[in-house]
Amino acid sequence: MKPLAVNTRSPQGAQSALRAMRLLKLFTPERPELQLRELSHLAGLNKTTTHRLLQALASEAMLERSTDSGGYRLGPALIALGMQALAGDDLRSRARPLLASLAAETGETATLEVPVEDTMLILDEVSGGHRVAAGGNVGTRWAMHVTSTGKAFIAFGQDGMARLGERLTPLTARTITDRDKLAAQLDEIRRRGFAETIDELEDGFAGVGTVVRGRAGEVVAAMSICGPTQRLTESRRASLGATLCAAAGQLQPGY
Repeated sequence: MKPLAVNTRSPQGAQSALRAMRLLKLFTPERPELQLRELSHLAGLNKTTTHRLLQALASEAMLERSTDSGGYRLGPALIALGMQALAGDDLRSRARPLLASLAAETGETATLEVPVEDTMLILDEVSGGHRVAAGGNVGTRWAMHVTSTGKAFIAFGQDGMARLGERLTPLTARTITDRDKLAAQLDEIRRRGFAETIDELEDGFAGVGTVVRGRAGEVVAAMSICGPTQRLTESRRASLGATLCAAAGQLQPGY
């Protein structure tokens, strides 16, 4: 693979690199494909600059263009980079046995997640033994305010609600979109040690989540147990939350 023609030693080269990364971050599960005009608008760049950056990214297979719609989507080179990052991730390797144990013990899906801006990214997951189960979401990002892991991270993390965007976008009728209501829920999360999401991310989906701390006590990640709402009843969520907190307490990242 030839190197990108970007001189990061110059202010202009560094700016181009940052702009290219900003374009890549605009792609989400909700908008996997974007047109030039959309990318230009969302990134706050003119179309000429945007098109030049898109061409550079496409030449390195970091983006690919649809022959049908002409839109852009993330390319295979990013998948390869992501797999390399996962393979070398110390936190993920340390958490994997705990996730497997949680999934086997509870029969539900266990996840390890890390914050990316105002979202939580699923770094790893292990599905339980049920035929109907959550799963297949490694690499997916969800807004913090709709996930148990995100709410736990906000409740116990240093930045608190400052990590959230200006608007709490609803994904279901039960999504909390009022900041005062969310703040009250965060107080409850701090009291019991874990967070819940019930039909807030998706109808019929529920989960409990808690944080993972580094050696200095700082919040570095979060773990969850999730599954169908009908299985994760109120009493079972309390039990799963206690089990999850005990497991998270055993995870000691190597930093």
